[in-house]
This record gives sequence, structure tokens and C-alpha cells, in this order.
Amino acid sequence: MLFDLSITKLLVLGVIAVVIFGPDQLPRIASQAGRALRELRRLADGATRDLREGLGPEFSEFDVADLNPRNFVRKHLLDGFDDEPVAEPEPVMAESGAVLAPEENPPYDLEAT
Repeated sequence: MLFDLSITKLLVLGVIAVVIFGPDQLPRIASQAGRALRELRRLADGATRDLREGLGPEFSEFDVADLNPRNFVRKHLLDGFDDEPVAEPEPVMAESGAVLAPEENPPYDLEAT
């Protein structure tokens, strides 16, 4: 999500907007903001469409979201880490020669301290 707006934050923004613009101007400003957002979305969609057409059929599976640095790093640098096999740790041997369980601590040796 682009902005993390809760109900309380939206209410505070609404009160601030009423105080700054007044209740008679607020509907006109809200409709202008809505038109501006629709126009921005239309421009972004057009730029994406032009980019896809300009790249040609060789890049038909190209996803514009991959240009986001966070997605790029996740896809190209971090994808392989989950698939790599983790090496099994070598079993720890107690002095008696018994193999210890992975969570088990070796016995405490009073003479060693």
C-alpha cells in the first residue's frame, strides 16, 4: 500500500481540509483532486503501454513492476537464497562417544574449569 492511512488519520485530514478550505469549497476541491488523480493514472497507463509497444515482442513477458528497485533486488538478488539446500550440521560427540541431539548441550566437565 502506498500510504498507510487509518480511519483516525483520514478524519484528521478531513478536519484540516474543512478548516483550510471551508465547507463550501471542499466539494469543488475534492472533485478537482479526483480528476487530477484519474488524469495521472491515465498518463501512467499510457506510458506503460508505450513502453511495452516500444520494446517489441522480445520483451512480451517484461513486467514494469520489475523496475521498482525493491522488486528488482528481491527478484534478482534474493530469489535464490530460499532454494539453496542448507547443510546439515555435523553431529556433536560427547566424551563418551554418544551422539548428541541438535538441541542437547554436552555434559559439563568440572575438571575442565
